[in-house]
Amino acid sequence: MLRIVTANLNGVRSAAKKGFFDWFGKQDADLVCVQELKAQAPDMTSEFLAPHGFQGFFHYAQKKGYSGAGLYTRHAPDDVLIGFGNEEFDNEGRYVEARFGDLSVISVYVPSGSSSEDRQQAKYRFMEVFMPHLKALKAAGREVVLCGDVNIAHHEIDIKNWKGNLKNSGFLPEERAWLTHLFDEAGYVDVFRTLDTRAEQYTWWSNRGQAYAKNVGWRIDYQIATPGIAQTAHATAIYKDQKFSDHAPLTMDYRWEL
Repeated sequence: MLRIVTANLNGVRSAAKKGFFDWFGKQDADLVCVQELKAQAPDMTSEFLAPHGFQGFFHYAQKKGYSGAGLYTRHAPDDVLIGFGNEEFDNEGRYVEARFGDLSVISVYVPSGSSSEDRQQAKYRFMEVFMPHLKALKAAGREVVLCGDVNIAHHEIDIKNWKGNLKNSGFLPEERAWLTHLFDEAGYVDVFRTLDTRAEQYTWWSNRGQAYAKNVGWRIDYQIATPGIAQTAHATAIYKDQKFSDHAPLTMDYRWEL
């Protein structure tokens, strides 16, 4: 069995104070992908770098206190790639890929466009360059599990207030069409939805109002996989018993041996 967890931490230091690494140690995970570290190398303690005997690999943003992605593994990878070869977004610390034979496990943090029109345009640029990268990985015969905060809710079932968000970043037609293309044309699989088709299964909640308490959320954290490994997925869970950030960790179990 292969257990993979993905979690947007909204700051590794903040999440640690809220018990994330204690929880991490009890998950019997093989890999844990994290996003939004909001930290640079000097900020990383031994707990952040190698918790519970895991080996951590990180992509830090050049800008302090911003973005960042990481991947923890209990198995030694054959290769690790930091960044995906695009200068603009590699400077923002958005991509870590660990390779185990023909399998790539990727931690990605897709830009948010909610803060400004400039950032929305950056998000579109990311989507434009990232799609060919994902297609190339698949075309090379690699199995892929892409974990992370994609910052897009795909369908109406994936967002509580879909009518009120049709013109908001994260649920724009162009963004949703990008995911549809990834699944329907590029051949990747939204693994969670193959196992759980229920409504109101969210991974992010606004800090405004009582969004978390009322479960007024969005499903924007994913494990997206190539069909070979996707079809081996057999269990999934969104963890909400503790709140480490404004996102909830997503766990997936695959019948797969590293």
